[in-house]
Amino acid sequence: MRRYISFPKVEGTSSRQAHANLPPGTYEREIGKEGFFGPATHMYHRNPPTGWLSWEGPLRPRAFDLNRMVEDAAGGPWSAREVLYNAHCRMRIWHCAQPMDHLARNGDGDELLFVHEGAGELYCDYGHLTVEAGDYVMLPRSTMWRLVPTRPVTALLIEATGSSYQLPDRGIVGPHAVFDPAVLDTPKVDDAFLSQQAELGPGGTWKVLVKRRNQISTVTYPFNPLDAVGWKGDLAPVRLNVRDVRPLMSHRYHLPPSAHTTFVANRFVVCTFAPRPFETDPDAIKIPFFHNNDDYDEVLFYHAGDFFSRDNIKAGMVTFHPCGFTHGPHPKALTKMLQQSKPATDEYAVMLDTRDALEVAELPEGVENHAYADSWKVKPAAAE
Repeated sequence: MRRYISFPKVEGTSSRQAHANLPPGTYEREIGKEGFFGPATHMYHRNPPTGWLSWEGPLRPRAFDLNRMVEDAAGGPWSAREVLYNAHCRMRIWHCAQPMDHLARNGDGDELLFVHEGAGELYCDYGHLTVEAGDYVMLPRSTMWRLVPTRPVTALLIEATGSSYQLPDRGIVGPHAVFDPAVLDTPKVDDAFLSQQAELGPGGTWKVLVKRRNQISTVTYPFNPLDAVGWKGDLAPVRLNVRDVRPLMSHRYHLPPSAHTTFVANRFVVCTFAPRPFETDPDAIKIPFFHNNDDYDEVLFYHAGDFFSRDNIKAGMVTFHPCGFTHGPHPKALTKMLQQSKPATDEYAVMLDTRDALEVAELPEGVENHAYADSWKVKPAAAE
C-alpha cells in the first residue's frame, strides 16, 4: 500500500465537508491523487477556477463531433476511424450499415462495443445476441464475430490493449450495486445462431480478419467457423444496456465520477452516466465540482439526453480533457450550482479515464471544435 505524505489540515476559510456548505461567494476545487481514490485537498476560491481569458499550447481542452465522421468510419470494424489512443487502449468510431461479409477477431485485447445508434444481430463464437442503442457488448480477446444491422449501427469501440475488462470492486455497497451481474446477458446458441451456420460469404468461403499489433491478417475457411453447438465455462461476451444501470446516489453529497465506474481494464476505466435525481440538500452542490486532472486523462462520449454541465454539446460528440489542468462545469451550469430547475438529470454518457496520456488521431477537417477552450469564458453583460 502506498504511503503518501498525509497530514489532514484546515487553513483559512473552508468547509468542513467536501462539496457542501461552501463558504459564501466561493468556488470549490478538488486537488487529488489517483483519480478520486487518493489523498485530496479542497481549495475555496473567490473566482471560478476555469475563468481563463485564453488558452495557448497543446494541453487545451478539446471537443470532437463524431457525427461528422460517420461516413469515414464505414465498413468492417477494422475500418473504424481512430479518435484517441495510447499503449493501453484505443478508442474508435464505427458505422456499420450493411451486414458484415467477414468475421473480425481482435488479437490485441478485449473489445468493448457501445452501440450509440441503430440495432442488429451479433453472431460470435459463443452464439447470438440482439443488440440495440445503449448496449455495451464486451467481446473477450480473440472472439470471432460479425454484425448484421437491422438499422444502421454507429458504435464506439474501446479496445483494452493487452488486457481484459473486469467489473469494478463496489466496496461497502456490495457487488449488486449499480447493476447486478445477473442482468448481464450472454450469447445464445439459439435457432438464429444455428441457422446462420449454413451461410457462406463471398465465393463460398468465410474470411476472418485478425488484428494483431494493429496489423491485419486474413484467414479463409471453406465453412462458417461460427459452428459451435454448445459451450460451458465462465469466459464469454456479455451485454449490458445503460437502462440497467442504477447509479449510486446521495441526496446530501455530489458523488465523484468514479462512483459510476462500469468496467475496469489495465490503466483505464469506463464509466456510465445515467439519469439520476439531483441532490436535494440545500447546502450540497448540484453540479460536477471543479477538479484537477492530476493523474488521468478524461474523455466523455455523449450518447443521449440533456448534458446539464456542458453548453453546446450534443449527442455523438466527445470532450477530451488531458491531465494537467483544472476543469469543471461551464458558466451556464455554474448558475445552478446550488439550485436546479428540474428534479433529475436526463443524460447518458460514456466516460473513459486513462492513467496514461492519450494521443489524438488524425481526424477529418471539421471534426474538432477548435474554440472549445473558449467556452468557459464568461460572456460580458450586454450594454444597457
